Amino acid sequence: MNRRPTLLAAAALTAVAALSLSACGGGEENPEGNDKIAGADTGGDASASASPSTPTTSDRPKIDLPSDLTYTFDWPKTGDEKKDAVLADSEQFIKAVDMAIAEQDPLSKAYRFYSEGEAAAGSRAFIQEFVDYRDRITGAKRYYDANVKVNSDGTAGLVYCEDQNKAYNKSVKTGKTDVTPASKENYVLYSSRLRINEQGVWITETLTSQRGSAACQS
Repeated sequence: MNRRPTLLAAAALTAVAALSLSACGGGEENPEGNDKIAGADTGGDASASASPSTPTTSDRPKIDLPSDLTYTFDWPKTGDEKKDAVLADSEQFIKAVDMAIAEQDPLSKAYRFYSEGEAAAGSRAFIQEFVDYRDRITGAKRYYDANVKVNSDGTAGLVYCEDQNKAYNKSVKTGKTDVTPASKENYVLYSSRLRINEQGVWITETLTSQRGSAACQS
């Protein structure tokens, strides 16, 4: 029995990208069972009116991950500056959460730089569960089928898939990796809402998930 069946889900279905350490068994992340990727449309116009200056590289937290954890982001550039910024900052948020897990630090500044509200609270709880188990993530993670829409009010919606089949839990104490078999449950569909802040960073405010999504297995 492994500790990797479902992502954490708060009352509002707030979840975070990565693996789960909850006990074996179910956990309903989407009561309506909607597998369809309908796009990340949150309403509004495709051209964001907010255009604050983008922070320089030196302003952003350094993301330093273990060498045995790799990523593939099959998120081709859209050619739209704002959409590409949403994808880039979402990628950094994902990595920042995994870095906090690797460092066993639920209060890591990096993921909090890229998230607020429900997403930040959900991330903290998720990281804390790894800390409680003294585990981190190893292996390879793949993200794909991203669909982003930027709205005129400075918000954006993003829907994307994750393949966790080659990512595993690794004990921080013993160094042992819990290799689990491939499963359709390791395909996860995410939907996030973001907002651009005064520093020009796309902050993830909410992030919901559906494990075992048929839409991510096509």
